[in-house]
Amino acid sequence: MTDRIISILLDSFWQILLPGLVTTIPLTLVSFFFGIIIALITALVQVAEIRVLKRLAGIYVWIIRGTPLLVQLYVIFYGLPTFGILLDAFPAAVIAFSINVGAYCSETIRAAILSIPKGQMEAGYCSGLNYIQIMGRIVLPQALKVAFPSLFNSFIGLTKDTSLAANITVLEMFMATQRIAARTYEPFALYCEVGLIYLMMCTILTRLQRFGERKLK
Repeated sequence: MTDRIISILLDSFWQILLPGLVTTIPLTLVSFFFGIIIALITALVQVAEIRVLKRLAGIYVWIIRGTPLLVQLYVIFYGLPTFGILLDAFPAAVIAFSINVGAYCSETIRAAILSIPKGQMEAGYCSGLNYIQIMGRIVLPQALKVAFPSLFNSFIGLTKDTSLAANITVLEMFMATQRIAARTYEPFALYCEVGLIYLMMCTILTRLQRFGERKLK
């Protein structure tokens, strides 16, 4: 490693990390928040046995899980303008990531709900609670504890997947790295550097996951 490469890596570190703090982290948090809401609604629809809604939820999950996230980003950002729907890059990324997370996490939440013994539903009805109260007070609190590790894994995965937003001009860490690489002609060193920054972020998130799991136990 030459002095020039070391100098480039040192100079570029904050130029890469700053978009991570300003764009990558907010993009991940906002997308995951809306994604979990979509996932929860979808999972509840699927376990409620309402035939039409269950069918629609199943089609949504089937399409999103069966198509690449990059294609979904392109359809929303580049495809919707065909129908007169123009979105800025950041909102388009949030919509795409939220829809994608919603599909995957809905299956996690659905499986967690189904893992709760049916006797608890029956006990809730015997206590005079309705379906919504049983779900909110009895089933979902237990199901979310079961689903927590898998949901947090999805959150960590989303943190890395936000790098795809560079393809629709969102100035996050990966796009910042691409610009520096184009200017300095040192792609290998710079892509390794951004990879290490992602690794650092995901390591911190993994520690938080372990902490959360201990608290839930």
